[in-house]
Parts: sequence; structure tokens; C-alpha cells
Amino acid sequence: MLPTEPERDLLATALRTARARTRWRHHTAAAAGLAPDGRVFTGLNVFHFAGGPCAELVVLGAAAAEGVYELESLVAVDATGVLVPCGRCRQVLSDLMPGVRVLVAEEEAVAVVDLLPRAYRWVEHLTALEQRRHDD
Repeated sequence: MLPTEPERDLLATALRTARARTRWRHHTAAAAGLAPDGRVFTGLNVFHFAGGPCAELVVLGAAAAEGVYELESLVAVDATGVLVPCGRCRQVLSDLMPGVRVLVAEEEAVAVVDLLPRAYRWVEHLTALEQRRHDD
């Protein structure tokens, strides 16, 4: 699907953030997320040999810090353009925000569930555990 106008604006915000803030080798990507109320949250990845969060996950944390637990759209970029979410981000987004649309190219946005077909669903796992607990 083509991105909506708010998603195009979100992409522009993410690119501005990446171009202004990713000059240091430990921050190589930026992301921006659009909340249902129109607020935009941005974040940078934290790259370190011991691991660190991707920019998309930083956006989820920034939104949650402001009481927002659902995003309509999300995009990750480096200074040159759109980055497709890694597997870990796809799984986290699929579990925590299954309704979010993700820009995967300048001219394409998809539902996060389409990025991870036949995925393990954490919520289904929790439901099964709760059912087993209830049955015992």
C-alpha cells in the first residue's frame, strides 16, 4: 500500500532526525512513530557490541513514557532512506502493536503482521498458559 500523507510526514521527520543525530557510530539509525492522537515519537538506535535497542524499540519506549501504547505507523531510517525492521523488531511490534503499519520503502507501507507471517504470537502463548492455569 502507498503511505498516507501523515506517514510521508513521519518519514520526513525520521530522515531529519537521522541526518541530524546519527553522526556518531553508536547511533546509526532513527525511527519515528505516529500515535492515534497525532503525536510523533522519535528515537535512535544504540549500537554496541554487547547489544542494544534498535531505533524502533526506542520509539516504543518513548511513546510508553508518555502514556501511548499504540502507534498507527512506524518507520526506521538511516541517513539515506528507509530501513526494513529486523526480525527482533518485527516480533516485538507484532506482539505489542499488531495493528501498526510499517513503512518498508518510501512508497510502501504494510501491516506489521504481513512482515512476520506464521509468527509465534506471545499473546497466544499467554492465553494458553492462563487457560492451563484455569483448567488445573
